[in-house]
Amino acid sequence: MEQLFNYISKRSTLSKELKDYINSTAKVKNLNKGDTLINQDQTVDKTFFVLDGCLRSYAFAKDGKEHTLQFALKDNWISDYIAIFNNEKSTQLIESISDATVIEVSINEGIETVFSQFPEIETLHRKNLERNVVSLQKRILNQLQLSSLERYDLLKKQFPNIEKYALNYHIASYLGITQQSLSRIRGSYKSN
Repeated sequence: MEQLFNYISKRSTLSKELKDYINSTAKVKNLNKGDTLINQDQTVDKTFFVLDGCLRSYAFAKDGKEHTLQFALKDNWISDYIAIFNNEKSTQLIESISDATVIEVSINEGIETVFSQFPEIETLHRKNLERNVVSLQKRILNQLQLSSLERYDLLKKQFPNIEKYALNYHIASYLGITQQSLSRIRGSYKSN
């Protein structure tokens, strides 16, 4: 839990009461590559803080095509926030794409209850969501404005070790390109 406590204390106040609460509602989970944390059509009452390894969220289009929405590496949070905040069943799946260690934080009494008990968590969570919204909007703009090569370059800057964890189709679907296009992009790097 120390890594999570360090993360929180760098961004907010970490009282003894909050530490005790986290210790009572959170647990460390060791995951194997391929383990699924959230499935489609499930009630979501957990969020995950990545200590080590890599997780990804993804969804399926109506034609069955898989789309990677997010990668989460060390010190990143991941969950289906649409399901949590809209009190809906999940539309995303979250899986571990490597052996990983996460802290599973249960919010089964409701996120608003946690926020009212610990306003510092509400502030921290809001800041995290603000960063996620900015990141998501940048990602949408990048999909619209940048070439596939430029998006690949950006991915490598944002996630320098992603190719150590993710399969080609994970990366291609995240970039919105085919695996063949990804191979051509990588080939252009080798020829330069």
